[in-house]
Amino acid sequence: MFPRSPLEDPEKAAHAWARYRRIMAYMMTVTVGLVLASIILLYRSNGMVSIHFYIATALGVGFTMLLTSALMGLAFLSSGTGHDESIVDPFEGDWPAEDERKRK
Repeated sequence: MFPRSPLEDPEKAAHAWARYRRIMAYMMTVTVGLVLASIILLYRSNGMVSIHFYIATALGVGFTMLLTSALMGLAFLSSGTGHDESIVDPFEGDWPAEDERKRK
């Protein structure tokens, strides 16, 4: 029998996903600010190079920031709701080092 995940409760899941959307909205604001700051700093140091340079920089910084914040947000969501504790580890006790630690 597998333990139930706390995210299976609709009320807890709604609260967790609302928190995740709030974090992502905040990170979107931070990302837009960071993209604007990076474009301004590059323009001040290099002048007008090529519009493609600035577009690629904005997309690269923006995509990296949003992907990182989405993945970290999901890790926080999983850990914060107790979803991580509801898994069953099929390999628990298979490693000799684990057996030695348990004996001590």
